[in-house]
Amino acid sequence: MTVAVETGLWQLDHTASTVAVQHKTMWGLVTVKGSFNALSGQGEVKPDGTAQGTITLDAASLDTKHTKRDKHLRSADFFDVDHHPEITFAVQHAEARSDDTAQITGELTVRGISRPQSFTARVTQADAEAVTLEAEFTVDRAEFGMGWNQLGMLRGLTTVVATLRLTRTA
Repeated sequence: MTVAVETGLWQLDHTASTVAVQHKTMWGLVTVKGSFNALSGQGEVKPDGTAQGTITLDAASLDTKHTKRDKHLRSADFFDVDHHPEITFAVQHAEARSDDTAQITGELTVRGISRPQSFTARVTQADAEAVTLEAEFTVDRAEFGMGWNQLGMLRGLTTVVATLRLTRTA
Protein backbone atom coordinates (compact mmCIF):
# COMPACT_ATOMS: atom_id res chain seq x y z
CA MET A 1 0.00 0.00 0.00
CA THR A 2 2.47 2.71 1.02
CA VAL A 3 6.11 2.40 0.05
CA ALA A 4 6.96 0.72 3.38
CA VAL A 5 4.34 -2.03 2.90
CA GLU A 6 5.93 -5.00 1.20
CA THR A 7 4.50 -7.47 -1.24
CA GLY A 8 3.29 -10.76 0.13
CA LEU A 9 0.60 -12.26 2.30
CA TRP A 10 -1.01 -10.41 5.20
CA GLN A 11 -3.30 -11.60 8.02
CA LEU A 12 -5.87 -9.58 9.96
CA ASP A 13 -4.89 -9.10 13.60
CA HIS A 14 -8.32 -9.62 15.18
CA THR A 15 -7.08 -8.43 18.57
CA ALA A 16 -6.17 -5.00 17.18
CA SER A 17 -9.05 -4.66 14.70
CA THR A 18 -12.64 -3.49 15.12
CA VAL A 19 -15.73 -3.27 12.96
CA ALA A 20 -18.66 -1.33 14.38
CA VAL A 21 -22.03 -0.13 13.11
CA GLN A 22 -24.23 2.84 13.97
CA HIS A 23 -27.84 3.40 12.97
CA LYS A 24 -30.49 5.94 13.91
CA THR A 25 -33.66 4.50 15.45
CA MET A 26 -36.66 5.79 17.39
CA TRP A 27 -37.42 8.19 14.51
CA GLY A 28 -33.87 9.50 14.47
CA LEU A 29 -33.71 10.31 18.17
CA VAL A 30 -31.41 7.47 19.27
CA THR A 31 -28.25 6.11 17.68
CA VAL A 32 -27.81 2.37 18.20
CA LYS A 33 -24.15 1.33 18.21
CA GLY A 34 -22.74 -2.15 18.08
CA SER A 35 -19.56 -3.99 17.23
CA PHE A 36 -18.70 -7.37 15.81
CA ASN A 37 -16.63 -9.36 18.30
CA ALA A 38 -15.45 -12.06 15.88
CA LEU A 39 -13.68 -11.11 12.67
CA SER A 40 -10.98 -12.52 10.45
CA GLY A 41 -9.29 -11.68 7.21
CA GLN A 42 -6.34 -11.96 4.94
CA GLY A 43 -4.92 -10.24 1.90
CA GLU A 44 -2.11 -10.02 -0.56
CA VAL A 45 -0.06 -7.02 -1.61
CA LYS A 46 1.01 -7.47 -5.22
CA PRO A 47 4.28 -6.30 -6.80
CA ASP A 48 2.50 -3.31 -8.38
CA GLY A 49 1.50 -2.08 -4.88
CA THR A 50 -2.20 -2.93 -5.19
CA ALA A 51 -3.87 -5.34 -2.80
CA GLN A 52 -6.74 -7.82 -2.64
CA GLY A 53 -8.23 -9.71 0.28
CA THR A 54 -11.25 -10.64 2.35
CA ILE A 55 -12.62 -9.52 5.71
CA THR A 56 -15.16 -11.86 7.34
CA LEU A 57 -17.42 -11.00 10.26
CA ASP A 58 -19.35 -13.50 12.37
CA ALA A 59 -22.83 -11.97 12.07
CA ALA A 60 -23.91 -13.52 15.37
CA SER A 61 -21.09 -11.72 17.18
CA LEU A 62 -22.75 -8.29 16.83
CA ASP A 63 -23.05 -6.81 20.32
CA THR A 64 -25.09 -3.66 21.00
CA LYS A 65 -25.05 -4.17 24.79
CA HIS A 66 -28.79 -4.95 24.72
CA THR A 67 -29.60 -8.69 24.73
CA LYS A 68 -33.15 -8.45 23.41
CA ARG A 69 -32.12 -6.11 20.56
CA ASP A 70 -29.13 -8.33 19.70
CA LYS A 71 -31.41 -11.37 19.47
CA HIS A 72 -33.72 -9.44 17.13
CA LEU A 73 -30.78 -8.30 14.98
CA ARG A 74 -29.73 -11.96 14.59
CA SER A 75 -33.26 -12.94 13.49
CA ALA A 76 -34.65 -13.19 9.94
CA ASP A 77 -35.82 -9.54 10.25
CA PHE A 78 -32.19 -8.42 10.02
CA PHE A 79 -29.01 -10.53 9.66
CA ASP A 80 -30.74 -13.97 9.60
CA VAL A 81 -27.66 -15.60 11.14
CA ASP A 82 -29.19 -19.09 11.04
CA HIS A 83 -29.03 -18.99 7.23
CA HIS A 84 -26.27 -16.40 6.72
CA PRO A 85 -23.73 -16.67 9.54
CA GLU A 86 -21.07 -14.51 7.90
CA ILE A 87 -20.78 -11.01 6.49
CA THR A 88 -17.92 -10.64 4.04
CA PHE A 89 -16.15 -7.83 2.30
CA ALA A 90 -14.09 -9.03 -0.65
CA VAL A 91 -11.49 -6.39 -1.49
CA GLN A 92 -11.13 -6.57 -5.25
CA HIS A 93 -8.72 -3.65 -5.53
CA ALA A 94 -6.93 -1.48 -2.98
CA GLU A 95 -4.48 1.16 -4.05
CA ALA A 96 -2.44 3.58 -1.97
CA ARG A 97 -2.54 7.28 -2.68
CA SER A 98 0.12 9.86 -1.93
CA ASP A 99 -1.91 11.43 0.91
CA ASP A 100 -1.78 8.43 3.31
CA THR A 101 -5.10 7.10 2.09
CA ALA A 102 -6.05 4.05 0.10
CA GLN A 103 -8.93 3.70 -2.33
CA ILE A 104 -10.76 0.44 -1.59
CA THR A 105 -13.15 -1.21 -4.06
CA GLY A 106 -14.89 -4.47 -3.37
CA GLU A 107 -18.06 -6.40 -2.76
CA LEU A 108 -20.00 -6.48 0.50
CA THR A 109 -22.10 -9.61 1.11
CA VAL A 110 -24.79 -9.58 3.81
CA ARG A 111 -27.62 -12.16 4.04
CA GLY A 112 -26.29 -13.79 0.87
CA ILE A 113 -26.80 -10.57 -1.11
CA SER A 114 -23.70 -8.95 -2.64
CA ARG A 115 -23.37 -5.30 -3.57
CA PRO A 116 -20.40 -3.23 -4.77
CA GLN A 117 -18.86 -0.94 -2.18
CA SER A 118 -16.09 1.64 -2.53
CA PHE A 119 -14.59 3.96 0.05
CA THR A 120 -11.42 5.73 1.05
CA ALA A 121 -9.45 4.39 4.03
CA ARG A 122 -6.84 6.30 6.02
CA VAL A 123 -3.50 4.55 6.42
CA THR A 124 -2.66 5.32 10.05
CA GLN A 125 0.41 3.09 10.32
CA ALA A 126 2.45 1.21 7.74
CA ASP A 127 5.80 -0.53 7.76
CA ALA A 128 7.33 -3.78 6.55
CA GLU A 129 5.53 -5.85 9.21
CA ALA A 130 2.11 -4.22 9.77
CA VAL A 131 -0.40 -1.82 8.28
CA THR A 132 -3.41 -0.22 9.97
CA LEU A 133 -6.35 1.20 8.04
CA GLU A 134 -9.28 3.24 9.33
CA ALA A 135 -12.45 3.62 7.28
CA GLU A 136 -15.98 4.88 7.60
CA PHE A 137 -18.72 4.34 5.02
CA THR A 138 -22.48 4.00 4.82
CA VAL A 139 -24.68 1.11 3.77
CA ASP A 140 -28.37 1.00 2.86
CA ARG A 141 -29.62 -2.01 4.83
CA ALA A 142 -32.65 -2.36 2.51
CA GLU A 143 -30.25 -3.31 -0.32
CA PHE A 144 -29.42 -6.42 1.71
CA GLY A 145 -33.00 -7.50 2.41
CA MET A 146 -33.26 -5.85 5.81
CA GLY A 147 -36.48 -3.92 5.36
CA TRP A 148 -37.98 -4.42 8.83
CA ASN A 149 -39.07 -1.01 10.10
CA GLN A 150 -41.84 -1.13 12.71
CA LEU A 151 -43.80 2.14 12.78
CA GLY A 152 -41.11 3.81 10.65
CA MET A 153 -38.67 3.86 13.58
CA LEU A 154 -35.54 3.16 11.49
CA ARG A 155 -34.36 5.92 9.21
CA GLY A 156 -31.35 6.63 7.08
CA LEU A 157 -28.23 4.69 6.32
CA THR A 158 -26.15 2.46 8.56
CA THR A 159 -22.64 3.75 9.20
CA VAL A 160 -19.81 1.20 9.32
CA VAL A 161 -16.62 2.21 11.16
CA ALA A 162 -13.61 -0.07 10.86
CA THR A 163 -10.05 -0.15 12.14
CA LEU A 164 -8.16 -3.01 10.53
CA ARG A 165 -4.62 -4.03 11.41
CA LEU A 166 -2.93 -6.51 9.12
CA THR A 167 0.40 -8.18 9.81
CA ARG A 168 2.77 -9.70 7.30
CA THR A 169 2.82 -13.51 7.20
CA ALA A 170 4.96 -14.21 4.13
